[in-house]
Amino acid sequence: MNALTELIKEYLQYCQVRKELDPKTIRAYRADLEGFRLHIEGLNGNYLDRRSIGSYVDILHQEKAPRTVRRKIASLRAFYNYLTFSEEIEENPLMRVELSFKLPQRLPRYIPNHVMKRFYQELYAQRERANTPYQIKCAVRDIAVIELLFATGLRISELCGLRQEAVNLYDGEVRIHGKGDKERILQLTEKITIGALTEYKLLFQGEISKSEYFFLNKYGNPLSDQSVRDMIDRLAHMASIPMHITPHMFRHSFATYLVNQDVDIRCIQEMLGHSSIRTTEIYTHVDMAKQRNVLETKNPRKLLDMENALPFGR
Repeated sequence: MNALTELIKEYLQYCQVRKELDPKTIRAYRADLEGFRLHIEGLNGNYLDRRSIGSYVDILHQEKAPRTVRRKIASLRAFYNYLTFSEEIEENPLMRVELSFKLPQRLPRYIPNHVMKRFYQELYAQRERANTPYQIKCAVRDIAVIELLFATGLRISELCGLRQEAVNLYDGEVRIHGKGDKERILQLTEKITIGALTEYKLLFQGEISKSEYFFLNKYGNPLSDQSVRDMIDRLAHMASIPMHITPHMFRHSFATYLVNQDVDIRCIQEMLGHSSIRTTEIYTHVDMAKQRNVLETKNPRKLLDMENALPFGR
């Protein structure tokens, strides 16, 4: 086993045992660092050599999307910071490699109101069509999942990782452990959301009592994010919705609708569990319907009150 392979193995062990990172994060680190190792070995290069690292970064920019490049560089930066901190190396070679670049500004994709209504109609129609006890349980769980996603803006990983004791339907609260193990509490204020969760809990009380988790699959295991994606795909297809809807778009929609109702951005930041206000500010775009309404009713041109004096206003 070569030196780089051994160091990567030690670093991933450190991430798992000492930092207690999420398994998904560790898998991403492993994949990113394995790609870097293969590149270095293909060059017969040295992982401490600035030019070898630079060539890897150049290839990333040529072959990968900007956000993927940023993630892979972040993995590499964390790895070299660990090597420096643990005194495995004397100097961080990454400090001498040009890494800065700009990501294209992309607005978050959210679900328009009319599409959301069609999705919800199909969601509840599925419940009405259910004939067997198994179909009813699945439909009730689907409703509870979607209602909670849209009513709170949870990340899909947060929803699937909800512990049963974290859901307090009596007081209407959900206790969430988000990124970086940061805890926040969200209020359940909508009666239909609480009702959906209550019905789900009653139907699944046997399975829940044997598990640590709140949302479970038919085998009594924690519901996976892929299961939720498949469920959303199926419902969108049945509702003849042409756009591709992802679980994260419910989070984007939650935030966007709040912004469009002039909710304070820092309040939204706290509800979403963002550590930086800059992350939340991506939702401050104004949708086209609101923009048109604002420009039609609040346009500064109206303040001039001169249309009778001009031929264009007649």
